[in-house]
Amino acid sequence: MARKSFWRVGHAPTLLSSFLYFDISFMIWNLLGALGVFVAESFALTPAEKGMMVAIPVLGGALLRIPMGMLADRWGGKRAGLLGMAVTAVPLVWGWQFADRMSDVYALGFLLGVGGASFAVALPLASRWYPKEYQGLAMGIAGAGNSGTVLATLFGPRLAEAYGWNAVFGLALVPLVVVFFLFAWLARECPTAVKPVSLREYGAVLRRKEAWLFCFFYSLSFGGFVGLTGYLGIFFFDEYGVSKVTAGDFVTAVVFAGSFIRPIGGYLADRIGGMRLLSLLFAVGAVLLAFIGALPPLLIVFGLMVVLFLCFGAANGALFQVVPTWFPKEVGLLTGIIGAAGGLGGFLLPNVLGVMKQWTGSSAYGFWMLAFVFAIAVMAARRLQGTTVTIEHFSQKAAE
Repeated sequence: MARKSFWRVGHAPTLLSSFLYFDISFMIWNLLGALGVFVAESFALTPAEKGMMVAIPVLGGALLRIPMGMLADRWGGKRAGLLGMAVTAVPLVWGWQFADRMSDVYALGFLLGVGGASFAVALPLASRWYPKEYQGLAMGIAGAGNSGTVLATLFGPRLAEAYGWNAVFGLALVPLVVVFFLFAWLARECPTAVKPVSLREYGAVLRRKEAWLFCFFYSLSFGGFVGLTGYLGIFFFDEYGVSKVTAGDFVTAVVFAGSFIRPIGGYLADRIGGMRLLSLLFAVGAVLLAFIGALPPLLIVFGLMVVLFLCFGAANGALFQVVPTWFPKEVGLLTGIIGAAGGLGGFLLPNVLGVMKQWTGSSAYGFWMLAFVFAIAVMAARRLQGTTVTIEHFSQKAAE
């Protein structure tokens, strides 16, 4: 029997609303990174302090993704998403009206992590409407909401120059309210969604090495994406002496490339296999990071960053093509756990780059360290690739 087209299965309004929820949440999650140069100048921060400042929202997102994933499994993605957006308004009001000390910035930065935790709600809500053959594409489209980072880096620095960085947090409330009502109107729970398993069964899943390998992979692909997104404005400003707005524009172009290739990564993973694609992308990423560590001229490093973010985005889409195959009943929880690992990777990355810059006086060693870790991921992905092929083969036989 011929399979139906992607647009004739699933539920397009839920897919759209999941994308919008993820998009606006990502924009808010990355606001502090987009405004990092302005905040750092206001408080005269050291390189290590700059890295910590942009990393704290990522840490908040990492820690909150697991409970948000469990909440989505138990309550349903729609109710969890509405709650997440309501809570996200709190740090925006704080940053707008009350953040006049660095301790305030750290605290509201952590609360911005609620936006990052949207990942554990939006992707399962959308994916449960789609059959296995379209999981990669559906997860990729919903996951392309990380393009919200583009809005933060494109408009954040310009608005900060015009009105001050505090005012940008208040302005972000406007699109948040709009998406809140659209999500409440459009999103629907899948009536045939697999019921969540017990906590004891979750424990059994977490004893499987594949879950932790997926966490490691995502800590590099998504962690690289979100960690560098927050740090790159500072990197371009400090290392190459460009203006604050120009630094933001460079980051916008880089993030744009990484965001919108995610559905393509999911689509390619549907066709050639997620683990095979991950192996290739991590290998290319290792080479690119090694060249970036040489700190070539600005336009060359910008081009290398664009290609690196293309690899990050495609790898993010590819990994979540694999997850429903291995863990069909635990997509919500596994999405939260793997997403948390991605957040932890994104928290560590700018801290590593900032600390290495402060210790050595150069950004080179931080990038070379990342290149080495990506090389390790290539070997791990290649070992898991053969196992994935075997599982898919037996799944197809069982379906026949």
